[in-house]
Amino acid sequence: MSQAVQDEVQAARNEAAVCDRSHWGRILVSNADRLRFLHNQSTNSFSLRQPGEGCDTVFVNSTGRTIDLVTAYVTEEAVLLLVSPNRREALVAWMDRFIFFADKVTVQDVTDSTGTLTLTGSDSDRLIEKLGAADLIGQPYGTHRTVLIDGIGEGESVRVAVGSGLAIAGYTLFCSREAIAPLQTTLVNWGAVPLSPAGWEQLRIEQGRPATDHELTEEVNPLEAGLWHTISLTKGCYIGQETIARLHTYKGVKQQLWGVKLAALVEPGSLALSGEDKVGKLTSCISTTDGALGLAYIRTKSLEAGIQTVQIEGTEGTLISLPFVSHEYI
Repeated sequence: MSQAVQDEVQAARNEAAVCDRSHWGRILVSNADRLRFLHNQSTNSFSLRQPGEGCDTVFVNSTGRTIDLVTAYVTEEAVLLLVSPNRREALVAWMDRFIFFADKVTVQDVTDSTGTLTLTGSDSDRLIEKLGAADLIGQPYGTHRTVLIDGIGEGESVRVAVGSGLAIAGYTLFCSREAIAPLQTTLVNWGAVPLSPAGWEQLRIEQGRPATDHELTEEVNPLEAGLWHTISLTKGCYIGQETIARLHTYKGVKQQLWGVKLAALVEPGSLALSGEDKVGKLTSCISTTDGALGLAYIRTKSLEAGIQTVQIEGTEGTLISLPFVSHEYI
């Protein structure tokens, strides 16, 4: 890892850093049945959500396998979904499949006309206060509102939401695509360090946020990915609910997502071994100042047997817990 990326990551942990996530997808779900629709389409509960609230949720297929981890923000007139960069078209098509003639639901991809910035770090509260959203400090994850910011265009309306998308304190900001550059410049002038894609990726892996095509595939369910906080076990029927409920009831989660501290970089997709036994698979791996760090799915039975180290392509790896995920049944 370069010194520049190291400095970015340190700022994101201990000061303030701003990351442009405009390449992530943004989907607007509107019309009268929007909450009922999302309640029936994803793992979290939406029926009682109020404007100004937000949550993480997972879209799954009929067998409970993941399509995407999404953050939803309920507004007065719609629900704004922040989705993974390579999933917006698939998610729009997926939701369109389940909108029937009598449903009052409209799904619109607004990615190209909007942008997203994320602030992380202990100093992000100060910047949010300067933006005029001090009342959001200390509020629950996903809480959001709009603020009007002078000096950006002709006065730009910016939606500020609590939460960085990682297990690090921070905020996520939404505005028009044209306002992204001046808004980021303003935050940098106030002391935020620009966080590059490489810096975000290191934080993602350190925190254990699963990513599509790496940890989130249609071979994995959200319980295996440790996304317990996204799942309502009491809300009733939704697509994939029967499978997820059965896995929970009968403790049927066969593998779990863990961090792996490695002596050297290893290619993702490599098998994790304990002796001669295949116990899992590496899904992501990066180089850090403390050595290589990866994410891997490890067999639950091996974990229950007390496994703490693995070998991946001849490299010793130590399993470590991840702040973003949970391994406990709730």
